[in-house]
Amino acid sequence: MGEREYVLEMQGISKSFPGVKALDDVTVRVRPGSVHALMGENGAGKSTLMKCLFGIYKPDAGKIILEGNSMEFQDSKHALDAGISMIHQELNPIPFRSVMENIWLGRYPTKGVGPFQLIDTAKMRKDTTELFKSLNIDLNPDVWVSELSVSKIQQMEMAKAVSYHSRVIIMDEPTSSLTENEVDHLFSIIRKLRDEGVAIIYISHKMEEILEIASEVSIMRDGKLVGTYPSKELTTDLIIKRMVGRDLTNRFPPRDNVPGDVVLRVEGLNSAEYHSFKDVSFELRKGEILGLGGLMGAKRTELVESIFGMRPVSSGKVYLNGSEISIASPIKAKQNKIALVTEERRTTGIFPMLSVHDNTLIANIDHYLLKTRLLDRRRSAEDVEKSIDSLRVKTPNSSTLIQDLSGGNQQKVIFARWLLTEPDILILDEPTRGIDVGAKYEIYTIIADLAKRGKSIIMISSEMPELLGMADRIMVMCEGRLTGILDGKEATQERVMGLATQFM
Repeated sequence: MGEREYVLEMQGISKSFPGVKALDDVTVRVRPGSVHALMGENGAGKSTLMKCLFGIYKPDAGKIILEGNSMEFQDSKHALDAGISMIHQELNPIPFRSVMENIWLGRYPTKGVGPFQLIDTAKMRKDTTELFKSLNIDLNPDVWVSELSVSKIQQMEMAKAVSYHSRVIIMDEPTSSLTENEVDHLFSIIRKLRDEGVAIIYISHKMEEILEIASEVSIMRDGKLVGTYPSKELTTDLIIKRMVGRDLTNRFPPRDNVPGDVVLRVEGLNSAEYHSFKDVSFELRKGEILGLGGLMGAKRTELVESIFGMRPVSSGKVYLNGSEISIASPIKAKQNKIALVTEERRTTGIFPMLSVHDNTLIANIDHYLLKTRLLDRRRSAEDVEKSIDSLRVKTPNSSTLIQDLSGGNQQKVIFARWLLTEPDILILDEPTRGIDVGAKYEIYTIIADLAKRGKSIIMISSEMPELLGMADRIMVMCEGRLTGILDGKEATQERVMGLATQFM
């Protein structure tokens, strides 16, 4: 009997939540030894479909067939035992445990007999070293995960998924925090697994990656499957059209903001933290979008978090509208009408167990307190509803938990939160990371509109087209140093990359 055409079939999968039909009769078939991409706007149902496959959700209807056998996964362990593993977009390792402990969690090798069994640390270290060697991963098995960068944690999670010897590996936005070289390394691992017969389900919004690595692409829209296509028959424009249901001729909205006087001036700013940014000076103008580019490790996030009062500085001066200010905390920053949308939406952005209403209000809650110190619920509810409408947040209602929204809609709620504080300066750290092309366009439109209204914006982005398409000027950093500032009209990918790699 020959090998089956499909290692996995998800047939007619449907799933509903209160007020939302997340999946409507979706069928996806995956071949062994292939990379099968899953694409769609945020809220299209991709993550819900994968959670049904991985045992996190139970489908309301449909069948899952793995290697010819009909399966009903009770939980994630059941799916893992059956040969399905998943690398989640939001990484949740145990920080104060070693790399090897994280990889073999729940299945530590033991030595001894009966009640006298102990963890066999030597074998665990040996197995981890061999696993890393097979994947060409350079990681110390004994180092604590809290000391690792996001990209190194991503590599660890990849190795963990491989260690289960799974027939199907789900990768949800695996390159969102990786540099170009790290993406190349990831792709080499994916190709090795593919050649060994492993099926990879690859979720990403990066179309260039999809066209490079995938053999087939399934596109979803509004909880339904649009279709499955050989990747060689697709183009970026065609994918976008099928994802959003319309032609998206321009990736960036027209901008008619006119930068004015200098509102923020930073002079010789040095971090108080070891091996961080040093001697950074720049100006930000009223109504300007100032892009901030650089590679991983450029210390861009550390710089803007210091300006926002989250990190200490050892020296340097910050001037706001010509007057020197000292920002020792985020509260001081907020009082000076500065806002920050952080890089890690799940970790430092949203409060997942709170509602959309509470997440929108939380940075400006004092504004809604009555003299009795009780919350003015009528006024706060009105402002939240206005924010939801103006930013077109897709949510059943404002009492919905924010964790139940798509990534793009979560990001809009975070924008709404800070806009309620009426800031003059808005710092955006990777504002479109992990969201789809349609939602990106909406975020870009919000940014362009804010600049037109005279708001000043600092926007960190690791996506070159985003910097070139949105910024009036681009400031570039390399290893904690400011290496240059380019006018947006004169900036090119080559010039930005030249400054981003201008090592001392």
